[in-house]
Amino acid sequence: MEDKIKRKQFILCFAVFLANGMLALSIGSLLPFLRDAHGLDYAFCGLIVSLHSVGNLFSSFFSGALPMLIGRKKSILLFEVFFPLSFLIMLLGGNRFLLAFAFFATGVARGASSNYCNTKINSIATGMAWALNCLHACFAIGAFVFPLILMMITRTQSANWSYACMLLVVLGVLTCIMYYMIPEDQDDPKDAGKSKEKRDGNTFGFFREPIFYIVTATLFFYLCAEQGVIGWMITYFKDTGLLPPNLAQSTASILWVMILCGRLTTAFLSTRVKKENLLPAMGVGIVLFFIVLIMSKSTTPIVIGIMGFGFSMAGIYATTVSFAGELIKKYSLAWSFILTTASLGSIIMPSIVGFIADDFGIATGVGSIAIALFIDMIFIMILVRKVKKGISVK
Repeated sequence: MEDKIKRKQFILCFAVFLANGMLALSIGSLLPFLRDAHGLDYAFCGLIVSLHSVGNLFSSFFSGALPMLIGRKKSILLFEVFFPLSFLIMLLGGNRFLLAFAFFATGVARGASSNYCNTKINSIATGMAWALNCLHACFAIGAFVFPLILMMITRTQSANWSYACMLLVVLGVLTCIMYYMIPEDQDDPKDAGKSKEKRDGNTFGFFREPIFYIVTATLFFYLCAEQGVIGWMITYFKDTGLLPPNLAQSTASILWVMILCGRLTTAFLSTRVKKENLLPAMGVGIVLFFIVLIMSKSTTPIVIGIMGFGFSMAGIYATTVSFAGELIKKYSLAWSFILTTASLGSIIMPSIVGFIADDFGIATGVGSIAIALFIDMIFIMILVRKVKKGISVK
């Protein structure tokens, strides 16, 4: 019976994460259309992309703590309803305040989903990189499918982007239904939290664990780069004229196809190669291929840069999280604090890119992401070195 419940949890978590890939990553694809429709400047676009990350940060923490008060099911449903609400707001008006709230709301739903699904899968397969990489592969499928759908809808008329929003509203409602169907574990999260506190003696004991800080820093700079690239890539290629509009829009799908391939490859290799040997290769890869991407002026090397960057970045998040698997399982609030702190990176970087783009041009703005990638590579090396030296949860 327990195995049957776990199988259903696995399947439904993967299904909702696929849907969330379409919902959460749609903002980068929709941004150029919203910008044209409402005459938005670069600085405001950077602000609303950052507000998505503010919402992500907000719910990353509270969606981890709220289940201890009202239970897991009510908590995830409360946050997930922000997805259909946000796209409905985008459909109904171009008021800047409402647009800002809509982007914030997509982040609220995304953060809660990430917290719930990562925690659920980690509880079933603790510290197993393949399980988390498969989960994030589902997210990648959704992320590359939506730009293709949007491109088909807007091929003859750009104003048709509103129909894509309608699709996202419906999809948001379906995810709420699927979350409702996920069976919960037998233990009450409120009681589980109390028993953990008694067993560990300190709910906040993870602050004494070195791996908490190293993993958080690694994820912080990774999310800086991820949200910066995903939020601005299409706009960068369209506004610089380096790629035709349709090909610029399809770069998001190319990126996410390669992320999917990378996550599946990482999931496969994680069962055969030590994850501390895989992670450094990914860290070096994202730096090298991003440099190729931003330095290239013709289509072929640009596409090679996008493909290599997507493949290299694919397994970094899930593999890094797997290093903290025991920490997350031992301390009930550890994942909330890791995700909340790391999410600050995805808030800061899009705005930095936007402000730099306003003053020095979009190419310089996007190029600034290279700094975050280089720092992330350094923290990856520190994490791997510490793990090889025997760092562990006390």
